[in-house]
Amino acid sequence: MVSVKRFIHDEPALFKASKAFVALLFRCADPIVYVACKQPDRNAQIAWTLLGSALFQDRTYPDILRLLTKLYERFPGDKLWTLPVPKASEIEEVVEQTFNSRNWSVFEHVAGIFWSVGLFVRRHLDLVAWVRERSPEELWNDLGDIYFMGRSNPRPKACATIYRLLAPQPLGLGLECRDCSKMPSLPLTMGARRFLAILGPAKEFNFSELEPQEKQKLANEYFTALAPENPYFAAHSLQFFLENGSNGFICRELTENCSKCPLYEYCNYAEVHSR
Repeated sequence: MVSVKRFIHDEPALFKASKAFVALLFRCADPIVYVACKQPDRNAQIAWTLLGSALFQDRTYPDILRLLTKLYERFPGDKLWTLPVPKASEIEEVVEQTFNSRNWSVFEHVAGIFWSVGLFVRRHLDLVAWVRERSPEELWNDLGDIYFMGRSNPRPKACATIYRLLAPQPLGLGLECRDCSKMPSLPLTMGARRFLAILGPAKEFNFSELEPQEKQKLANEYFTALAPENPYFAAHSLQFFLENGSNGFICRELTENCSKCPLYEYCNYAEVHSR
């Protein structure tokens, strides 16, 4: 198994640069939270966070941002959960207009996800109370009722949803739940996976060959080392690493085409600049 402590000891300069990368990017807005915070009240913010988290699959961050924005423009605020529900054709029309295509692995499920989130909200009504009165484990269990949130381990969408609800703004909604002593596994995004494999403790190993439990354990340990005050800061920042944005990688966009990136000297994907 890859040793995080050994890696930090052997690569102190790279570890320091990685911590600086996290510190530079950790306040960058999550696209789902960004759209959710446009809603008129906390209940609507939570509902739209649930919808965005369930939809976030096989599209870029800018794509999801545009889709949620368009869905909100078509079905603003409580239209997500009030009856009568929109027709499937109406929901699919928004997706097709946003992407100029129906070619998306989630396309045929979008209406079901939309309706399922609406049903979830109608069942719980006061979503702020729902979060406040439950532990993270209970939130995780409840989220299984939403279509496409998953029902068995590791359920990354459910984990990511909980962190979006509880993390401080602008990373999340800054809500409080009951007993946060045992949080779910930290979100292991594709960006974080790339980071661990290219510039993290797994760079001398084949990260893809590790068992899922080993990958998550490695991520949890390294995120904690990078941001001991709040490991989610590291998980949040690393999601942008070599992740496609509107014009190239998001991390490039956020670091002035790599010129201000702390990892410039270590990343083979960095754009060439004279320093």
